[in-house]
Amino acid sequence: MNLVSKLPLVGTSVFAVMTQLAREHNAINLSQGFPDFPVSEELIGLIHEHMRKGHNQYAPMPGLPLLRERIAQKTELLYGAKYSPETEITVTAGATQALFTAISAFIRKDDEVVVFEPAYDSYSPAIRLNGGIPRVSRLQAPDFSINWQEVEKLLSSSTRMIIINSPHNPTGAILKASDLEMLAKLTRDSEILILSDEVYEHIVFDGQQHESVCRHAELSRRALVTCSFGKTFHATGWKTGYCVAPDYLMKELRKVHQFVVFCTNTPLQHALADFLEDPKHYQGLETFFEEKRNFFINALQGSRFGIRPAQGTYFQMLDYSAISDEEEMDFARRLTIDFKVASVPTSSFYSQPVNNHLLRFCFAKSEETLENAARILCKI
Repeated sequence: MNLVSKLPLVGTSVFAVMTQLAREHNAINLSQGFPDFPVSEELIGLIHEHMRKGHNQYAPMPGLPLLRERIAQKTELLYGAKYSPETEITVTAGATQALFTAISAFIRKDDEVVVFEPAYDSYSPAIRLNGGIPRVSRLQAPDFSINWQEVEKLLSSSTRMIIINSPHNPTGAILKASDLEMLAKLTRDSEILILSDEVYEHIVFDGQQHESVCRHAELSRRALVTCSFGKTFHATGWKTGYCVAPDYLMKELRKVHQFVVFCTNTPLQHALADFLEDPKHYQGLETFFEEKRNFFINALQGSRFGIRPAQGTYFQMLDYSAISDEEEMDFARRLTIDFKVASVPTSSFYSQPVNNHLLRFCFAKSEETLENAARILCKI
């Protein structure tokens, strides 16, 4: 058959590529963003309990009512924002599904979507699959801040959506309150939607505050915010997340959601609803990961890598320009094969070739894993 690909330039995700390379060469895998320490035994026990109780059939399409109530309580506690569990919250099969569904619900042929690069690799393919056009603005090194003057020039009558991500993958940068004010100013009196990827909402360091779009009254009225239980509770393989948005937007998102997955894992939803009853299960996560960031950075003292501490997420970028002039993918492959430490080249998060001599390392690992990796990196 003469098939014409809808994504002709897209290959296998770099996360899968580097993880496979790590397996083949028995390397320490700091590439893909998953923890190597255990999930809460209490949470696992709750899942077993609900399975035994027979909660194993389809959940309601938008999510278990009690879980949506808990999400509403959590969002109000953290950001002072009130969302209706009935009409403004939907449980999804991970945040990536929520992102894809939001884009599918609102992006039509030739709609333009502003994307900030380096960007999580699902954004642009989802836009293109729905006939949209990504309009790229590059974040400004070394702090990877947004160039708002450039953004203003990108906006047009065809702009339908702006996608933001904070805390930011892969750079670890975070948006400030002033950034949200600029976003509001540039989109005021327009019908531009905001899609805010906030999966690392609980992982912000050095006493800083996560500036959720939920807490911004003007922006939240036309924003969809996606979050992840997998990131929050160290269980990325469960692929469970959610989206909050005003009812008129959520109505459209659910129209698509019901035909993508219909609903998500039922016993997990019951367990998460119980677990969320106590805020201590998600509060304090920033301290937990800040200690891991500091441990990893301290273990790298004396190495030839340049280090700018991440402001959030559980990713740390390292600059290898003092070590090699190689392209990022070439150096990342050699680091995996020859030195047995796997990372992700940040060039993979760009639509056009770039070589910033930066690699992304995941520090959501045990101290033993981080210490072993740092020992190797210090010898390079």
